[in-house]
Amino acid sequence: MKRKLTYRDQLIELAEIYGIKEVQDYLRNKKNLTTGQLELILQKNKVVIPKDFKTNFFKENFIKPFSRVSKGVGNFKESFFKGVSKFPRKVSFVREDVSTIFSNSLVKFWKTLGNIGLGFLNVLPKLGSTVYNFIGKTSTDLFNSIYNQKLRLNKVNQSVVGFFLIAGIIVIVISGFKTFYDFKKLDQKNVVEKEIKKPETISKKEVKKIDPKDKNKSLKSKELAKKPNLTKQQKKEKITEVILPDLNLKTATVLNLFKDVNYDLNKVRFEKKVKPIYFTQFPKDLDEIQSMKLKKETFIKIVLPLIVAENEKILDDRFKLKKITSRKNTSDEEKQWLRQKFLEYKVKKGSVEELKKRMDIIPASIALAQAAKESGWGTSRFALEGNAIFGQWTWDGKGIAPLMRDKSKNHKILRFPILRASVKSYKKNLNTHKSYEKFREKRLEMREKKVALKGLDLTSTLDNYAETGSEYTKKLEELINQNKLSDFEPVRLANSTPKAFEL
Repeated sequence: MKRKLTYRDQLIELAEIYGIKEVQDYLRNKKNLTTGQLELILQKNKVVIPKDFKTNFFKENFIKPFSRVSKGVGNFKESFFKGVSKFPRKVSFVREDVSTIFSNSLVKFWKTLGNIGLGFLNVLPKLGSTVYNFIGKTSTDLFNSIYNQKLRLNKVNQSVVGFFLIAGIIVIVISGFKTFYDFKKLDQKNVVEKEIKKPETISKKEVKKIDPKDKNKSLKSKELAKKPNLTKQQKKEKITEVILPDLNLKTATVLNLFKDVNYDLNKVRFEKKVKPIYFTQFPKDLDEIQSMKLKKETFIKIVLPLIVAENEKILDDRFKLKKITSRKNTSDEEKQWLRQKFLEYKVKKGSVEELKKRMDIIPASIALAQAAKESGWGTSRFALEGNAIFGQWTWDGKGIAPLMRDKSKNHKILRFPILRASVKSYKKNLNTHKSYEKFREKRLEMREKKVALKGLDLTSTLDNYAETGSEYTKKLEELINQNKLSDFEPVRLANSTPKAFEL
């Protein structure tokens, strides 16, 4: 049976997911941190604590009920004393609603006129010739009457009225089209401003992380002044790292954010670098995108940085393992680190060779293909409600029950607090579970031959991942080929160090 994590253990796990060094240092030095201290450290590092984390029993059953009662009394007082001031606000709201309804009605009216005008354009040539003939005939009759001195008042009146009527209709139609266009443009502008507002505040907060000391040193140093492009690039890469909390962002806002930071997959394929933008969840309206191509690109843009970040973390561990095993003597800190990794990768008897075999990356092409297959390109119920993008099963943990589950089965789909936790669990599953021993053997063989890890060479070993077996692996190969996912295998983070890629 899986041990149920306490609230404190959940906070520690969350700190490990985000790689908070302060917590890791305390744990490494065997210093106990209280729950309050862990919460303060997470808040200081701008890590959002999920709402579904449980508190202790005393707080949940004794303190919270009293606080809820007191809060209810306070809310009642506030609503009672402020009830009088609500009327003017309601009046202003009604006024705004009326003006909005009036403007929308006017826009719809002119839109209807525009549609009528489009149909009118089909008969415009005939109408033009008719009007031309009418004006020509009327003008000829008028001037003939003037010349022959047989001018009639009725014909003059008819001519003048007809001219002004035609001119008035033309003016109304043109002004209608112009007004409708202006309203539509203004509405689009307001929508774009509302959608872009949140990401702009986030980017401003990230810019504040620049170390002013480094900036002053670069300005004072003559050697760095000779190579300004390199220093600027390094600083820019540090600034670009963004962790987006649970903001319930809409798809339109996400697309605007990608546009603002110039996040383009074609550029990623060419430069082999991806911006470290980490989403904690998918947009709830991702399925509303009509274009399948745009939906796939949005999914890849969200998931790819998470996959690459976990791969680079694994590569950093491999680099450290290589350094430790290359020396004869190891420190107490290094021995403690090795013990932790043996436990993490479920290596028995402390075998370093087995640890090297398990401590390795999952090619980005395979991870993306499996994520797309299991989550329906981020639109499945498991992905939206539980951040589960790899369809991992559980029998004793928190999960989401499948709707079409057989009565004889009692499994659930494992849910996660954030998307990165799902990616981390997926890679741990492939690197430790006995069902994927063939995958690890093949990967080790490629490492020993010093061959680049390619997803298409490893997909056949994942037949145990689904009940369909070989059909499942063929589907993965189709997804990789059709969407050119192999292009993302050499991609690394824009702010990463090259040492991890020397392995």
